[in-house]
Amino acid sequence: MKQIIVLAALLSAAGCAASADNEARLRADSDARLATELRNYSQAGAPVSCVSLRNLGGNRSAGEGAIIFGGNGSRVYVNRPPAGCPALDSGRALQVRTSASQLCRGEIVTVFDPVSGNQSGSCGLGDFTPYERRRAEG
Repeated sequence: MKQIIVLAALLSAAGCAASADNEARLRADSDARLATELRNYSQAGAPVSCVSLRNLGGNRSAGEGAIIFGGNGSRVYVNRPPAGCPALDSGRALQVRTSASQLCRGEIVTVFDPVSGNQSGSCGLGDFTPYERRRAEG
């Protein structure tokens, strides 16, 4: 019986290590994609927990670990869902359902295929970090 408990503990520890490796890979992939997406932007303040829906515009994925909201103006917001958003890729979109006039940390968004309409998962949002487009130097 002790051997089974020890084996279960070892398997659990191995699973945690694999999970940590996966999180590190997810973060590195998102960081690289974010750097490319935000090459013309600079962080414009501390992360905030809520943003007005009228300031968000559309959204796009920057890997499984980050979502960029906005793009219609000079300001965008980067959201890093705490558990990532593995169902969100370049062919899918987010559906936001809220009765409030703002989107906040902790809210759940649904990932869906805009062509078929099929849902493929959901993500809980994190804080929103503002970025401003850099002015062209010339």
